[in-house]
Amino acid sequence: MDEHTLLFGADGTERVVAVDALNKEAKLFIRTPLGVRSEQREWSPWMFAEEEHPLRGARWSEVAAPEKGVWLRKLAWFDSLSDLHAAREAMQERGVPFLAPGSRVRQFLTATGITLFKGMGYTELHRLQLDIETTSLDPREHGAKLLMVALCDNRGYEEVIAGDERTIIRRLSQEVQRLDPDVIEGHNLLAFDLPYLYERANAVEESLVLGREEQTLTKLGYARSRSWRWSQWDVYGRHLVDTMHAIQRFDVGRGELDSYGLKQAAAALGIAEENRIILDRTEMQRLAEQEPERVREYALQDVRETRSLADLVCATDFYQTQMVPESYQAVAEMGMGEKINALMHRAYLAAGHGIPLPKPPGAVPGGYTEVRRTGVLRPVVKGDVQSLYPSIMDRFEIAPSSDVLGVFLPMLRELTRRRIEAKARMRETEGQERTYWDGLQSSFKVLINSFYGYLGANVHFNDPQAAAQVTTRGQAIVRRAAEETERLGGKVIEVDTDGIYFVPPPEVAGSLDAEEAFVARVGEALPEGIHLVHDGSFRAMLSLKVKNYALQREDGRLVFHGASLRSRADEPFGRDFLSRGVALLLEGDRAGLTALYKDTARAILQGELPIEALARRERVTEKTFHSSAKRRAKQAAEGIQAKVGDYVRVYEAQGGVLKPLSAYSNDENREYYVDKLYKFACRLEPALGEDLPSVFPHPSALKASYGNQPSLFEF
Repeated sequence: MDEHTLLFGADGTERVVAVDALNKEAKLFIRTPLGVRSEQREWSPWMFAEEEHPLRGARWSEVAAPEKGVWLRKLAWFDSLSDLHAAREAMQERGVPFLAPGSRVRQFLTATGITLFKGMGYTELHRLQLDIETTSLDPREHGAKLLMVALCDNRGYEEVIAGDERTIIRRLSQEVQRLDPDVIEGHNLLAFDLPYLYERANAVEESLVLGREEQTLTKLGYARSRSWRWSQWDVYGRHLVDTMHAIQRFDVGRGELDSYGLKQAAAALGIAEENRIILDRTEMQRLAEQEPERVREYALQDVRETRSLADLVCATDFYQTQMVPESYQAVAEMGMGEKINALMHRAYLAAGHGIPLPKPPGAVPGGYTEVRRTGVLRPVVKGDVQSLYPSIMDRFEIAPSSDVLGVFLPMLRELTRRRIEAKARMRETEGQERTYWDGLQSSFKVLINSFYGYLGANVHFNDPQAAAQVTTRGQAIVRRAAEETERLGGKVIEVDTDGIYFVPPPEVAGSLDAEEAFVARVGEALPEGIHLVHDGSFRAMLSLKVKNYALQREDGRLVFHGASLRSRADEPFGRDFLSRGVALLLEGDRAGLTALYKDTARAILQGELPIEALARRERVTEKTFHSSAKRRAKQAAEGIQAKVGDYVRVYEAQGGVLKPLSAYSNDENREYYVDKLYKFACRLEPALGEDLPSVFPHPSALKASYGNQPSLFEF
């Protein structure tokens, strides 16, 4: 099987924008210059198992597999999806291993080698953005009502639909049918907009017709990640993309966003609408009646920002869908290991070969990390071992031992080759063509970097021993790079898995050419096929501990890394203090740092900081209601009827009580927050050392100087 087929499937049908697989036939929706046409394809659902089982509609055959090891060496084809679903339930009840994806789209695409969006660029996808304005957050509470629906798309269309609820829902359905988008996007679409529309449509007995061929929205159930709980939906012939989930995935490796809310994220990413209108949700009904045009513009700004967010963060998922046999909305929510699993399943099914069962988990050493210097250092250069783990796997031919067909490394190498080619084309082009190549190379990069993680995951072709080989070699390589950096006159600050921050020799500092040449000299000491590249120059670096540092770019902007300096669990006043304090520290202004500390303490003790600056965000979990250690959080959550998965804002009140922000009554525990300020300040101790007490006086001195709140012990 050639590399192109391994990555993109054996069927070359282009411009398929959606698939809906039924019992014996699947319907393909294909975008043409004249619109979208449909096409029928015959197919059969499938299942792998260790041995044959008497299942309704199953036609069993034995496929190739090694004699040793535990393999799913029997393959069944079914007459219908209903037979497959019955078979899945039967196998689950028997507790025997099998492989048969429940997704009908994945079943069909894996069996046929078709993938979506072949021959298309991201800008060719017709995307419709949706946002609703309502009287409440709960569509079932008394007085709940839709006020308006705002729509726009990536072709210049904009519309705000208002009126009574039946009119809004009917016109929304008509507009979706008329526009015929491939994707419906929204911010918190799955957990708020669609559930609200669904419930209000039921309440007024109006059909919510959002699918192709006038199919109604279908509710499937619920899904949950570590951070989110949302409803699962099916829209026939289209895809649903939630930009709140997309922006969270985008920020996973960056940690730069304090909030995933639409307005906050858009502002932080520099894509907020000009003259952005901010309205109080609790006043929305009154505003819609008294200032309808202002609310309409506010709603349009919401959908425009949703479109801009999707433009920024969703192209990677689109291009991965050209490879992974699943729907666009499923690819957007899938874990990276499962995407590679899907590619492996397709290759082995096409070859008529069995599937191995996952190996037991094994200990895998982590990447090498070390901090050699702390404090403020300048100037700083970063050297990066380019694609360290994938390069090791390629160079030393490390692959799963169960990959007897040898498809794992060829896929990795072909992805790498295509990414290099796409990056080169990106540098040579401009405008939309550059955007296309950038999105493509980014999708390749994400998949490439997931091949190592696949080895250690609980997936069919895993191999913990191979994963350990990769990390062990990686540790040796990055250590060698650090040693060579020091030998050539650099001063290593931090080593982190595949990167090295260092102070360059004096004769190198300040010249990009000299820095790049120095990094290249260091790279000469590494094994063939492993490349060290210059990955940035910085004016200064504040190094605190492993993976906790701040970088000052040449233009003065700061980049924070690690929970010591930037954590969403911290109160806003603490994040603000650390951000401003780090800037002063990097400028060498210790007097200014002390003044900032004292001014913040005074403002807290004298009640000048708004309670919003003191309240922290806390997620409600099962432990909130059942752990004795979470007793105070439980009381706060129950006070506002919060559910598992919700985020609540809480503050420390007098008397050791944790209260929800909505219950604030000028009763914050100011002494507690001054103590908390001191704890924030102490995070900078590695940079201040013995000078910490002189820069940051103890809270007792601050309370004596500025306090006007009676001590709790006086009551």
